[in-house]
Formats: sequence, C-alpha cells, structure tokens
Amino acid sequence: MKSALVNMDNKCNKLIPSFSFFNQEFRPANHLIDLFSDRFSFHPHSSNIKKHMEELDNTTLRALFNTSSAIVILDTNIKNHVTTSISHIHSHNRPVTKTIHRTVNVFTTEAKLFTIQCGINQVVNITNVNHIVIIMDSLHTAKRIFNSLSHPYQIHSVIILSKLRKFFSRNANNHIEFWDCPSKQKWPLHALVDKDFKSFESIPSFPCKSS
Repeated sequence: MKSALVNMDNKCNKLIPSFSFFNQEFRPANHLIDLFSDRFSFHPHSSNIKKHMEELDNTTLRALFNTSSAIVILDTNIKNHVTTSISHIHSHNRPVTKTIHRTVNVFTTEAKLFTIQCGINQVVNITNVNHIVIIMDSLHTAKRIFNSLSHPYQIHSVIILSKLRKFFSRNANNHIEFWDCPSKQKWPLHALVDKDFKSFESIPSFPCKSS
C-alpha cells in the first residue's frame, strides 16, 4: 500500500496561478460542458437510496476488474479550524494510493474542490486509464467545476478543467463519472477513508511525512 502525507498551509494559494476571466477554460467556445458533454456524468443519490447504493456497488465492481478503470474516493473533514482532505485511488492490480492533505482557515467548498483537484491530478497520470469513477459525499461541489458563471472558486475550477481537458483530448474513450455517496451510508470503501481520518487525528498540525 502506497501512501503520502503532505503538509499544506496558508501559503498554498501561491501555488495556484491568478484567476483570469480570459483563461481559455472560460471562453464560450471552449467550455468542457459543451465540447465533452458525453464524457462526464453525475450520479446523485435519489429518494431510493438503497437502489443508488446497489448501482454504486455494481459500478465499483466493474471498475475494479477493468484494467482501464480507476476509482477515486474523496472526503474532507474540518475540525478545530484544521481541514483534512483524503483521497484513496483504487486501480486494477495496483496498490491503493492514499494521499492526505492538511491546511487551516479555508472554506469547506474550497477544501473539497482542492481534494477533487488532487485526486484528479493523480488518477489522470495512471497509465492506460480511460475510465475514472470519483466517489464523494458532496456532489454539488463537483458540479461547480463545470459552472461557467462567475463564482468565488473558479480559481480552483480552472485547474481541474485543464486536467480534464487533457484527459478527454487524449483518447475518445476517456470518460469520468461522479458518484454521490452519503457518509451516513457507511459504504465500505468510503468507511476506509473515514478510518484514516480517525487514525490521523492524534497527529500534530502540519506534520510532513511521506512513505
């Protein structure tokens, strides 16, 4: 099992290029929602949560046995002003990759978008993967990525959109699914992420370790 624990602080914003309304990702002719509308999909949980979780189980099993698929489970937790973001990446016959980020004084939406960004950054670089399943408990945050209207978090969206554009352009078969997984359902793979949260609670703020 491969894991990495990464230290983040308030200076992390300096790593993100300044937002520009003229960025190509926000030009009308370049919107991913128009150019690649058939390459991504959202699967919110409905009133029939049991059926939704069964469909998620089936999707996950197919992906785990498919050599060209990868599953990314994301979660974010804020406690005592410290935000912890965790991603687990499962890919056929590969060790599970875990990444943990900690930072302070950020808004929940910003933290969740950063978690999505980190997960996508890692998974699009896995060789021969053309199907990505992202599982999280805040699907509404993922939808913000494709919102071309002005909002406070576009600076994060543009980085994610750029990665997805390269992923979609690389192969006509490349596609991504975003699945909603409420934490209260205690879904097995999501529960493993929650277990990692609890195991890192006793670590002092901003450790810097990797293994």
